[in-house]
Amino acid sequence: MRPEILFPLFAPISTLKGVGPKVAPLVEKLAGPLVRDVLFLKPHSLVHRKPSSFLSLVDGEVATLSVVVNDHQRPRAANQPWRIRVVDGESGFVTITFFKGHGPHLERQHPVGAKRIVSGKVERFNDSWNIVHPDYFVDIARADEVPELEAIYPATAGLPARTVRKLAHEALERAPDLAEWQDPAWLARERWPGWREALEHLHNPRDDADIALLGPARRRLAFDELLAHQLALAQRKAARKAEAAPAILAGPMADRLEAALPWKLTGAQIRALSEIRGDLQAGERMSRLLQGDVGSGKTVVCTLAIADVLDAGRQAALMAPTEILARQHFETIAPMLEAQGVRVVLLTGRDKGGVRAEKLMALMDGTAGVAVGTHALFQDEVKFRGLSLAVIDEQHRFGVNERKRLTDKGDGVHLLAMSATPIPRTLELTVFGDLDVSRIDEKPPGRTPVATAAVPSPRLPQVIDRLKKAVAEGAQAFWICPLVAESDELDVMAAETRAAELRLTMGSQVGLVHGQMSGAEKDEVMAAFAEGRLPVLVATTVVEVGVNVPNATIMVIEHADRFGLAQLHQLRGRVGRGRRESACLLIYDPPLGDIAEQRLDILRKTDDGFEIAEKDLELRGGGDPLGLKQSGFPAYRLADPAAHRELIAVAADDARLILARDPTLTGERGQKVRLLQELFDWRPGAQGD
Repeated sequence: MRPEILFPLFAPISTLKGVGPKVAPLVEKLAGPLVRDVLFLKPHSLVHRKPSSFLSLVDGEVATLSVVVNDHQRPRAANQPWRIRVVDGESGFVTITFFKGHGPHLERQHPVGAKRIVSGKVERFNDSWNIVHPDYFVDIARADEVPELEAIYPATAGLPARTVRKLAHEALERAPDLAEWQDPAWLARERWPGWREALEHLHNPRDDADIALLGPARRRLAFDELLAHQLALAQRKAARKAEAAPAILAGPMADRLEAALPWKLTGAQIRALSEIRGDLQAGERMSRLLQGDVGSGKTVVCTLAIADVLDAGRQAALMAPTEILARQHFETIAPMLEAQGVRVVLLTGRDKGGVRAEKLMALMDGTAGVAVGTHALFQDEVKFRGLSLAVIDEQHRFGVNERKRLTDKGDGVHLLAMSATPIPRTLELTVFGDLDVSRIDEKPPGRTPVATAAVPSPRLPQVIDRLKKAVAEGAQAFWICPLVAESDELDVMAAETRAAELRLTMGSQVGLVHGQMSGAEKDEVMAAFAEGRLPVLVATTVVEVGVNVPNATIMVIEHADRFGLAQLHQLRGRVGRGRRESACLLIYDPPLGDIAEQRLDILRKTDDGFEIAEKDLELRGGGDPLGLKQSGFPAYRLADPAAHRELIAVAADDARLILARDPTLTGERGQKVRLLQELFDWRPGAQGD
């Protein structure tokens, strides 16, 4: 049961004044369905409306003037604006301009001679001052309605920012005083206000610092949210570890597999395997992430762990987010394990009828030791005889419930998640706080460095000429475009258009693959490319993961300045997988902005995904670093994982300390912290989890 003190905040938005059936969907779209959501809606800027004089006006800045209405200039045609000339009696005049929909009522509302306060952005036009659609134009007796400092909120069609501001203020009135859950010494050290006071500063700012990302109020509220989240992650981790799981020892099969490899494991691979084996042998459920750069050898490590599970007479499953990636894993793992007498089955949504039934029976009776597949693996009809290890690749692409449905198919199933998305260490805890993390930060021998160059788009004809020559000499190439089809909104080359243009000069040597094609169509084109029958593959980012074509040596990325750094690095990792020299060409539209130039320069200088992630974070600061919303990052309301990254580790440490002292959160601070978790819905099993 939610504590009664929070009931006002968890009331529906329809309880706010003026939020009827028409307005409610707009508020919900902007903030969410609850009063609490409106309370957590942040103003993004401030407008200073200090009284100004005509002599101090500055073009492009907001001014607040005390004026007298001098005359009205009616429009001569329907498409012309209504203008009101106002004066201050001493220095000259300003023209107030209203476009469409403002008629004679303006003359009634603001008759000649009336004293008014007008506030808005002043612009110099035809040697005179103009204010177009002022923010405020009120009787001088209502001057107190014009705030000297106004917080500006997000808006949406049909819901102006000023209405949102009123709703936020009403939500603030409903916010109760809550017992302090933060450590008093920590609050004093950081000089942070209390929770309710911080919200007051946010919605009634006295200066820019009150709404600034790094201001005391915002940092205080961000830390509250981070602590609530880290507590939920720590609780989930503790719950997993409290579950008994079969103790699995290292066996001889893994030794035989390792001996058969054409290269030696890197030190990082050996270290990661050792950490995984330590978990498997502990007798409690493993919850570990294996994080490694593109091509670092994660699949080999997870295969050796699977071999240990098989030697113990148990089964393993490997789940991937796409059919392309699942097939890639199957083609890598199956030959290695089948050489040891283990049957591996591939299970995807396309398996039908007798073929599917036979695979399901093999998993149920244990004749198949390993299942590799997509979402099909966690469907109800998939049953295992003795599942002990679930490996989930690109784990952020699956929801918590999806991962749980797979691990629930056995007793005390060990979880090994894998990710090739480079995430800065400073942000790791926000995504992986409930997991132990192993990093593979070395490349295996034999990987050829990829020469990377930034090429301005006017040189595209030379790029195409070089591509034709390389293909004639037996090379294969990827050509990546940001969109599937032409867009009126974005001036970027679509994959379909680029493929058609390349086919004009290269004919049937050019294939096309994108996410809107059916699985069968994609597989057919990908198979032709992987087998060398198709020299050039034009694609969207559907090839970002799961495509292993060692003969591919050229990667062309069009409009590279529009991709995230991490995504560019992932795409570049599709080449350089064989022994031949490889190249990545980053095509951009000049001129490049300073940040875009620095980002492309980082890619030219290093192929270390983790270093790239850290550098990108430094360049971006706040906002959505690396496109992290698509990489499993939580949807924080008040915390910015980049701007507040130094608070993340502190929140994680505090969460561990709280749970170590009070695992059930029933003590004095524990009960206050539970209120915090309820406030943000960051509880194990809650919506935010």
